[in-house]
Amino acid sequence: MKVASIYRRGFDLLSLGVGVLIGCFLVSLTYVTMYKSDMLATMASQMSKADAYSWISQQIDSESKPRCNHGSAASYLCENSETIETARVSSSAGSEIPSQRNEFSASETTRASSPADGKEQSAKLPCDPDSVRCTINNGSKDAFSPPPTSVDVHRSQVPVKSSAWKSDPAEFDTKPMCDTSSHRCDLCDIHGDIRIITGKDSPSVLRVTDSSSTDHQSWKVKPYARKWDHGVMGYMKPVTVRTTADTAATPRCDVTHAVPAVVFSMGGYVGNHFHDFTDVLVPAFQTARQFDGEVQLVVARLNRWWMNAKYGPYFRKLSRYDAIDLDNDARVHCFERAIVGLRADADLMIDPAKSPMGYTMSDFRQFMRSTYGLNRDFALKLAEQTEKKPRLLMIARSGSRKFMNADHIVKLAEKLGFEVVVTEGALDLAEFSQTVNSCDVMFGVHGAGLTNMVFLPTNAVVIQVVPFGGHEWIASTYFGNPATGMELHYLEYTITADESSLTELYPRDDPVFTDPKSIHKLGWVKMGEIYLDKQNVRLDLDRFRPVLEKALDLLRK
Repeated sequence: MKVASIYRRGFDLLSLGVGVLIGCFLVSLTYVTMYKSDMLATMASQMSKADAYSWISQQIDSESKPRCNHGSAASYLCENSETIETARVSSSAGSEIPSQRNEFSASETTRASSPADGKEQSAKLPCDPDSVRCTINNGSKDAFSPPPTSVDVHRSQVPVKSSAWKSDPAEFDTKPMCDTSSHRCDLCDIHGDIRIITGKDSPSVLRVTDSSSTDHQSWKVKPYARKWDHGVMGYMKPVTVRTTADTAATPRCDVTHAVPAVVFSMGGYVGNHFHDFTDVLVPAFQTARQFDGEVQLVVARLNRWWMNAKYGPYFRKLSRYDAIDLDNDARVHCFERAIVGLRADADLMIDPAKSPMGYTMSDFRQFMRSTYGLNRDFALKLAEQTEKKPRLLMIARSGSRKFMNADHIVKLAEKLGFEVVVTEGALDLAEFSQTVNSCDVMFGVHGAGLTNMVFLPTNAVVIQVVPFGGHEWIASTYFGNPATGMELHYLEYTITADESSLTELYPRDDPVFTDPKSIHKLGWVKMGEIYLDKQNVRLDLDRFRPVLEKALDLLRK
């Protein structure tokens, strides 16, 4: 009946016209939504490389561009980045996909499809002939093998690094390539025709010039961020950095990369949790993060397990490319820019005035939270969440410097209102970082375990128990000052001789108790043997209680 009544009203031309327009709009919208990928690829295949890139870039919806927090130094990357839809290649014919650095910011190969479920998976593959980010050169002729052209447009958004880092090599002809003024690490920042020759015995980085008048420069650089430590640096193989105008004698490129290189070593104290961060992870962030993943790491003393398993999430976020083994890769790798050595200031600290992007340790901690998917940015505020118990993480060492009355310490903390988590740590850093991030207070005796404070939420509290023997300077340098630089609260508790197990090993009139400075003068090894390796801790709970109460007060503010 309702349908019949409509027809009795007569034919409304205005309504019909509006209906037709709405219908056409919906059909067009559906078509674009379903077929934009094919349309984009087809149009791109009929254009020149430059025109195709320009057209594709203009199609990007502003909603897909990265949102930047301009309050953070790390967000400066966004100001020099843009977002494009990366063409995913298939075997169909068509014109060549743009392959310059500014055109498609895909890696050698950064994504792979799972044939089982069709879902996207992250992958890091070595440079191959199908790459749009590096060129394989065979024989005497540069044989770039472009990827087959595309029909399928990959939907993931890839940030494209600005080409601002591509400076005119002539500007660097008269400037020293290397800066040796830092006490932490020599650093060479080289622009131009760069060739990295690998090998255990004498790896080298050449800058090839076309001018015989260019001043010859040559440097021996040990790319490990502990230059002042002559003991460990004595075991480091140097990398020769030099210029040459003898193009005829210069080795030809086997692989040409379209991203800058960062060269460093994983030797030294790597394997110790504290030194992992101070000597490699923090300096590598400070040096390479500015490239937003578009950087090739070239590593001496490469430990694949350490890099791909233990710290895999970190390095996969720092660089989209599989690392080059400086000692064992037989190929000559060519770049337009290479940084040899890592920027480093102090242990677990970054000086923003010296950092290329003004980075701070807060930026590093934010990078780690993002890398490991840590959800808590801020510690518990007791004044606002009175019903919740703050979580206290107690680092319980099993070797030296362990708590001899750990059970009593836990009971005291629980009595004061803490929920206590006791752990020594874990090999699975991804899992352990979640545990640390869930806590509001970290507490432990001076040692590498306190390095995990990098995973704590902002405004959390770090309590360092300093062993007997005059270690206050070491404690504040290694953990106290860094903690405040990470926007954490820091409390320090130095034990007395009565709280030390050394009373069971030495008489009270021994210089170990009466003159700790004389023990320090014996050298680090002897001092460490006595005060660090042989000493355990039995806290005086009455004396320690105010420290826990102070931690609660800090969480209430």
